[in-house]
Amino acid sequence: MASLSWTHIGVTNNSVAEFVRNRCRPISARVGLRVTAETGREPDLSVTVNGLQMPNPFVIGSGPPGTNYTVMKRAFDEGWGAVIAKTASSFLAVDVDVFVYDVSLDATKVINVTPRYARLRAGSNGSAKGQIIGWENIELISDRPLETMLKEFKQLKAEYPDRILIASIMEEYNKAAWEELIDRVEQTGIDAIEVNFSCPHGTGVMNIAKMMKSEYGDKEDLSLSGIGGVETGGDAAEFLLLGASTVQVCTGVMMHGYGLVKKLCAELKDFMRMHNFSSIEDFRGVSLEYFTTHMDLVRRQQEAIKQRKAIKKGLQSDKDWTGDGFVNETESMV
Repeated sequence: MASLSWTHIGVTNNSVAEFVRNRCRPISARVGLRVTAETGREPDLSVTVNGLQMPNPFVIGSGPPGTNYTVMKRAFDEGWGAVIAKTASSFLAVDVDVFVYDVSLDATKVINVTPRYARLRAGSNGSAKGQIIGWENIELISDRPLETMLKEFKQLKAEYPDRILIASIMEEYNKAAWEELIDRVEQTGIDAIEVNFSCPHGTGVMNIAKMMKSEYGDKEDLSLSGIGGVETGGDAAEFLLLGASTVQVCTGVMMHGYGLVKKLCAELKDFMRMHNFSSIEDFRGVSLEYFTTHMDLVRRQQEAIKQRKAIKKGLQSDKDWTGDGFVNETESMV
């Protein structure tokens, strides 16, 4: 799961601390669901996160679907709200003869092998019939030169100035290297930066992602993007109900293509119509108060069992009937 806080980049700044300091607007406090939509009104999927305006909350997650200019252009043309490019760096070199990863600022060579994917299926017992829940992979970060990616970032922003392009970056354990890389990608005109620390993915991590989302969803100084197993508008709604501002999709695009965004938008609108919501903000975060732990559920179940047992004792004699508790007393003997 990769939940992240985005920051809008307005000026060039080499400081990593400054980069992560800017946070988005808080999730507004709510009590219950707000029913505000007008009959027949088309639901509005647009969102604004840290000043970044998107036509919908669906974002291409960092990975193969954002690996070069051609595919990122396709994503914008299909209608994705934003695109996170595949992770770029200036340091990773691979010696395929001895399978050693050499970290060096002087090396820029990344060698991806083929095949490098395997379908991960649920309940298949080794067969090819189980539901695909993710990809087993040995995918590396981008094997394309950093200079090439920077050039393509500039080209995409020139052609799609009103669309959100996010750079994903990774560096070695070196503050100066991170600052230098941030400065270089920032100068291309990209809208935000994702700092890549890990990348578990697929439908198998969706519940883990939702749990993590609930842990941070009530933090008013953070904006979070839900990712993990999103293939339907209903999946997206679950993340939004837990307070996510946007929802990322990567594996889903690899399985269903870039046109998936049209299905996601249509299904999310259907969900909003069903509940009479006019905007994402009408229902974002409203499920947080109902999200709890297994320990809490066990405690509640034990209390409910005790209450049922107490009720089942029922009245023992006609003299025990009262006028005030007549209905409850009747129920106690059912």
